[in-house]
Amino acid sequence: MARILPVLASQVTIFVLILSLSTILVIGEKKSHFWFYWHGEDPTSVQVVGPPQSTSTSFDVINLIENPLTLDPQVSSKVVGKAQGFYASAPQQNASLLMVMNFAFTDGEYKGSTITVLGTNPEFNTIMEMPVLGGTGVFRFSRGYAQASTHTVDPKTGNAIVEYNVYVQQD
Repeated sequence: MARILPVLASQVTIFVLILSLSTILVIGEKKSHFWFYWHGEDPTSVQVVGPPQSTSTSFDVINLIENPLTLDPQVSSKVVGKAQGFYASAPQQNASLLMVMNFAFTDGEYKGSTITVLGTNPEFNTIMEMPVLGGTGVFRFSRGYAQASTHTVDPKTGNAIVEYNVYVQQD
């Protein structure tokens, strides 16, 4: 019994040190919330791959995008960055997009940094959630999630204004 106590005490000490260190690391993380709108009046989405002629669905459609990110839903509002990437109509049955996108900031304290998002965007969900996989600049090694909700869609032009709430944890 006497030999077990020192071993147990050293294991408890190591556990407490690890717990303290992990608490310090979590406290050192910075959490940020970004809120902006994704849209554009000009053609900011270009189809680069079309569906096979034998299908009536949009399966296999790939579009490249570069959309302005603004502070308000009006196109004339302040531009803070660009959404650059592509989306593909992936599933054959459900209307859903595979989105690969960088939110590239062009103004303010995050100018020159990007947040990278990759995930499935179910078109008919009220809120679409995709993971943040990292980024560049101040967002290197970051993680989090982006929630997108459609603000408006013009059925004639196909122009959509999408509200994004992006939550990021930075080391």
